[in-house]
Amino acid sequence: MKHKKASLILEDGSVYAGYSFGYYGDSDGEVVFNTGMVGYPETLTDPSYHGQILVCTYPLIGNYGVPGKKVKDNVLVDFESDKIQVKGMIVTDYSFDYSHWDASQSLHEWMEEEKIPGIFGVDTRAITRKLREKGTMLGKIICGEIHEEEFNVEDPNIRNLASEVCTTIPKLYRKGDKKIILVDCGVKNNIIRAFAERNISVLQVPQDYDFSNEECSGIVISNGPGDPKMCTETIANTKKAIAENTPLLGICLGSQILALASGADTFKLKYGHRSHNQPVNEMGTRRCYITSQNHGYAINSETLSEDWREWFVNDNDGTNEGIMHISKPFFGTQFHPEASPGPDDTEFIFDMFVRALK
Repeated sequence: MKHKKASLILEDGSVYAGYSFGYYGDSDGEVVFNTGMVGYPETLTDPSYHGQILVCTYPLIGNYGVPGKKVKDNVLVDFESDKIQVKGMIVTDYSFDYSHWDASQSLHEWMEEEKIPGIFGVDTRAITRKLREKGTMLGKIICGEIHEEEFNVEDPNIRNLASEVCTTIPKLYRKGDKKIILVDCGVKNNIIRAFAERNISVLQVPQDYDFSNEECSGIVISNGPGDPKMCTETIANTKKAIAENTPLLGICLGSQILALASGADTFKLKYGHRSHNQPVNEMGTRRCYITSQNHGYAINSETLSEDWREWFVNDNDGTNEGIMHISKPFFGTQFHPEASPGPDDTEFIFDMFVRALK
């Protein structure tokens, strides 16, 4: 089979030539890498990747196809949102033959349907090493021949990306008597499922929704893409919730928003944490958890006020992985307790939050 040419161009001018799979078309965004070995349907549909071109360090992608769409508790299973969120995908070896009892189509067919380009046959190890050494870069996927042109890729992080992926209207997932408000900054479906399994009703609202007048037992601020400082309305609403002593749980971007609302600061990591095997230590204990993560920003723990303390710390680079108020039911985790894909060792955080609900 003859494959069409495609290339990835990075902002430093380097070119990685390979072959196209998925949709045959150009795309651009922030180039990031993920070291996970499995779970590409969940990964590709994670809204936290909105605006990004994903480089997979695991070399073999596509070998188990893509599952059919199923619904449980009114939420999609095996997909973290209703569409592919990445701007493109870069792999070493794409498997055109796939085999799995639950597969309904190939990864190529799915990406073609959703107009997401992919490149295979490139050295993803070399790209990853460059991103680790120089930091995350902007990049462009070019299908066909490369022509001399200006590299005019806009940094997606200068926009409020959470507003581009969140729900536009409130949605109620009714289960039990207790109800939480889920502030959707790009929420993964598995977070909603985690509360449904605990018999908690969920009201999912847009990222700029003023939830201060809503009756609820607690508030969850979800994960999502981009720079947390762009979520100005969410930060302002979170400040109101803190003043009302409403139980709060922030996950990933939500943890950074919680920190900003408390008066702390955030910063951009050199190349972020995107994998299923990030080790985090719980402060004051000898416990280390292996976690699933997907973020490019982090909390500056030195700027936390005296009412807050570090809860978890990354064992690889020492950056903050969670915060906790010293006396009130406010919690934030930089990693994903619901995983999907990845280990679910830290689901106990949902149980902690449920116990703290009004």
